Amino acid sequence: MTTFADGTTSTTTADLIALDERWSTHNYHPLPVVIAEAEGPWVTDVDGRRYLDFLSGYSALNFGHRHPALVAAAIEQLGRVTLTSRAFHHDQLGRFCQELATLTGTEKVLPMNSGAEAVESALKVARKWAYRVKGIPDGTAEIVVAASNFHGRTTTIVSFSTDETARADFGPFTPGFVVVPYGDEAALAAAITERTAAVLLEPVQGEAGVIVPPPGYLGRARELCDEAGALLIADEIQSGLARTGPVLALDHEGVRADLYTLGKALGGGIVPVSAVAGRADVLGVLRPGEHGSTFGGNPLACAVGRAVVRLLETGEFQERAATLGAHLHARLGELVGHGVSEVRGRGLWAGVDLAPGGLSGRAASEALMARGVLCKETHGATLRVAPPLVISRDELDQGIDAIETVVRVR
Repeated sequence: MTTFADGTTSTTTADLIALDERWSTHNYHPLPVVIAEAEGPWVTDVDGRRYLDFLSGYSALNFGHRHPALVAAAIEQLGRVTLTSRAFHHDQLGRFCQELATLTGTEKVLPMNSGAEAVESALKVARKWAYRVKGIPDGTAEIVVAASNFHGRTTTIVSFSTDETARADFGPFTPGFVVVPYGDEAALAAAITERTAAVLLEPVQGEAGVIVPPPGYLGRARELCDEAGALLIADEIQSGLARTGPVLALDHEGVRADLYTLGKALGGGIVPVSAVAGRADVLGVLRPGEHGSTFGGNPLACAVGRAVVRLLETGEFQERAATLGAHLHARLGELVGHGVSEVRGRGLWAGVDLAPGGLSGRAASEALMARGVLCKETHGATLRVAPPLVISRDELDQGIDAIETVVRVR
């Protein structure tokens, strides 16, 4: 029950949304549903209506809501110690870093909190490595990025965004970034110079509409970085941790990055956990006092992150993403030409472009909500479909049936 400032109480959807509208900053435009409970792939609103979650917190809920193993790990750690700051050692940090590095095939881990913090950390590390190791003159390093990227919303990150909604009125912007079209090998090659410290790419561009690059593009990016003595940074915050099938989406191409940024699902939908994982000689350029976070690598975060790693060590979720993902794409592909113009993606992750002249993405999302499925649009006319990896085939079909009902033009 919610208590308003005048002493009255209410639990209705309308009143709770009105409370949000009055007191919270309007930096989101959510669907008009107020979630009160959740479990697995299902959420329940304050009126008792259940919905299938087809968004998964932008991949933060890969393992569904309140996965028992993750909740148990959090509760156990809550009874012991939750925060020490990095002024002291604690008994979860080294284990978390070792286990995450082993899972991802990397050598060193820098734990942080949000995804944007992981990206900011990778940018700082790349620049410091460029000056101390590669020998680029101080203050001149460049990082090549892709258009239509989404790496977070800090001032530095939006400096190299091509989304005007993310950039407008937030300048002056941080220099040192070169933007090239995503998937364009020639443009990438032309942009890399002796001043290039790193190339930062998403193996699949999520916010842009689940864009998969052309075959060979990521491998060519690796070759170009090797030729130029630059780092390849893979932002796997949305695409990683089994969302597309393998642990890392870059694994589809058989390509290894020098640094990976991880987040979202790493916290199991319970606490914010992110990390930069990669080469020891690159992360090793940091020295005490040069970078840090009060909450980064805290005991509670590490305990939950370790439980996430244990879930992924079995291979079950990778297999579910691959098998159910193939079913998802096969069924959604049948809608092309019938209200849908294109379907893209990998694993349990799809971008569904609605045909011109039909429903807008927002209208489709609202129609799906009315049918008990929660999804969300991006860039006006694309639905992002990303159900939790714990979803059953029957539940998946239930959600796809709703999408077909809403968007299909016969």
